[in-house]
Amino acid sequence: MAGRKTTRSPNGAELERLKISPEVAWYMAERGIPLPDCPPLVQTPSPGDAPGAVFDPNRVDRVIKAFGLLRHTQGQWEGQPLRPDPWQVAYILAPVFGWVRWDEDAGGYVRVVRELYVDVPRKNGKSTLAGGLAIYMTCADGEGGAQVITAATTKEQAGYVFEPVKKLAEAAPALKKHVRPLKGVILHPKSGSYFKSISSVAGAQHGANIHCAIIDELHEHKSPELVETIETGTGSRRQPLTCIITTADSGKRESVYDRKRQRVEKLARRVFTAHSVYGVVWAAERDDDPHVEETWRKANPGYGVSPTRSYLRDRSDEAKQSPADLAKFLRLHLGRRTKQETKFLTLESWHRNASMVDEVKLAGREAYGGLDLASTSDLCALCWLFPDGEEGYDALWRLWTPEDNVDALDQRTAGAASVWVREGLLVATPGNVADYDYIQLQIERDMDAFDVRAIGFDPWNATPLTNKLAESQAPMVKVRQGFVTMSPPLKEFQRLLLKGTPEVPLFRHGGNAAVTWQVDNLAVAMDPAGNVKPDKARSAEKIDAVSAAVTALSEAMSREVPVRSAYEDGGLEVV
Repeated sequence: MAGRKTTRSPNGAELERLKISPEVAWYMAERGIPLPDCPPLVQTPSPGDAPGAVFDPNRVDRVIKAFGLLRHTQGQWEGQPLRPDPWQVAYILAPVFGWVRWDEDAGGYVRVVRELYVDVPRKNGKSTLAGGLAIYMTCADGEGGAQVITAATTKEQAGYVFEPVKKLAEAAPALKKHVRPLKGVILHPKSGSYFKSISSVAGAQHGANIHCAIIDELHEHKSPELVETIETGTGSRRQPLTCIITTADSGKRESVYDRKRQRVEKLARRVFTAHSVYGVVWAAERDDDPHVEETWRKANPGYGVSPTRSYLRDRSDEAKQSPADLAKFLRLHLGRRTKQETKFLTLESWHRNASMVDEVKLAGREAYGGLDLASTSDLCALCWLFPDGEEGYDALWRLWTPEDNVDALDQRTAGAASVWVREGLLVATPGNVADYDYIQLQIERDMDAFDVRAIGFDPWNATPLTNKLAESQAPMVKVRQGFVTMSPPLKEFQRLLLKGTPEVPLFRHGGNAAVTWQVDNLAVAMDPAGNVKPDKARSAEKIDAVSAAVTALSEAMSREVPVRSAYEDGGLEVV
């Protein structure tokens, strides 16, 4: 295993380009390991950002030493020591095993990272990396009675990881006195630890005290149950590690792969923070030419050795022959999720317009509301927009969720939902369903505070709440969610964000973190005429706050037109 390297002494800008922390760069220089020149397309923040984190080079040494005790079992390197590539050290082993922090309960330093996500095209040494990690975590991590497993959707798939690890153990002279490779398990008698493969929830539940789990080809998992069972089985260990090592899927929404991949990408964009999660993704970008060597290098950190130049050239030639072969090449060898969509609203433009929003100073101002009550057991959203008399708006959101739903939201936001509740960005109402009385009281208070001209709502999701508000003389207005109605305000939303600058923001939102998460989730549907609308079915996660904002903007844009009562077109019946 070799990989591309650089021998230059890197400065800060170079390290930033390479996506390598100064501590990891120092370690590699001290150990004589050249820096790789193959940064991942996506990388979560350094585990060194965690409060109290320190870098321990000795821990990385132990991992690399354990890898070196193993021997390649096939190919041109058969019998030679297994030495990790520089890219594997720089982007995986050193960040994961080097960063530690003090843990009072454990009475010592433990790893910062507890979840590792590696997404890399085929032929880049995934199996070898998984094998080295499995042997180290079983035999050398200092954990007594370590239960180390590899998980896949079928016994056959699980065997694809277990059998190479077994062969590595059998072929390593240094391990013969220490491990006992059997048919379905590798034992480490000295520590009472073992490594085995599983392919069912029942297998993951057996023992339920997992020290390390290696989950192979995540996109093959049709259900999240096995992965979730494994993750909940690590709770009693001092420094457990769940390793997902996978290739890309085709872009299917709401799969277990999609949720994990989306979370890593959001962490990389700093939508929210989870120091215990570290992920890297190697892939070509959408506009890259799939048939040139530069793209192959970008997507494959082991390019030139594994996969070889000739191998990718042959696969590229095949891909030129048919759309089906091209889709396969893009996914398996360039890491592209072939059905992935371009963001309609970018976080870059969103952050440019953050500015400050002072609710006290909004008192008495003209306001237009958008109400989204799409789910009684999840999120409800209200957005108030305050025109500034020129071109821009101040935005203020009210978000509600049943308190029984906060744990589920935490799982989907890496624990951020609880933070939003503490900060007052999200209100947890009592029970397990939406508390419409609570929401009504808040709207009535807002109507006393602001000069409310209209509150738009989707008639398809009309509830007793919208009827009650209309009966109390709230200016409720039906806003249908089709292309004709939604396209103008959604395109205006995009235009305001793109035109706005930090100096002159046009859609001021105060950096609301709960709404930022939903902006990043947004996917849109487009009709043949180029009209767009928010698409909840295809969005990565909840977008209720965005839908509420677009509905409010629809009303604000039509403020020159006299606002009609909801009763003038036949009442509030759902059509």
